[in-house]
Amino acid sequence: MKQLFEFFPLIVFFAVYYKSDKDLYFSIAAVIIATLISLIALYVKERKISTMMLVSTVILVIFGGLSLFFKNEIFFKMKPTIINALFAIALIISNYLNKPILKMMLNSSIKLKDQGWTMLNKMWTGYFIFLAVLNEIVWRNYPTDVWVNFKVFGIMGVTIAFTIVQIPLLKKYFIE
Repeated sequence: MKQLFEFFPLIVFFAVYYKSDKDLYFSIAAVIIATLISLIALYVKERKISTMMLVSTVILVIFGGLSLFFKNEIFFKMKPTIINALFAIALIISNYLNKPILKMMLNSSIKLKDQGWTMLNKMWTGYFIFLAVLNEIVWRNYPTDVWVNFKVFGIMGVTIAFTIVQIPLLKKYFIE
């Protein structure tokens, strides 16, 4: 159910973009509203909101709002770059402090030895940096239609593939 709340705004964004004759600004307004609805619904259901979702929502509202206010899509297109860069920075800091943040976030669902958490933290740091750079390349060099499809399907597909690739690499660190 949680994943539905998290994917609902993305589905709304994509559907509104193509149903509104590719009106990015209308799609931005729709995704902001859908995200706020999802955030509230998730809070009502679980009585908590993940830090990642809260940070993403705040950045979406700020950069989506700036795009709408100034009628400039660049703010919205930069949002994935900024979010991924912030997540990478948080992971780098947590590695530097020798307190892998992923361990704190996922310890209840994944059991790994400390070395595995450190490795996972480093892999996701690299991945978030990769996504930030990739988003910059796509939005700066391709039309909005390509960027929208990349944002909805490309990032999701790459993330799923990245997650699957990690399983065999981390297998030796799993705690039975």
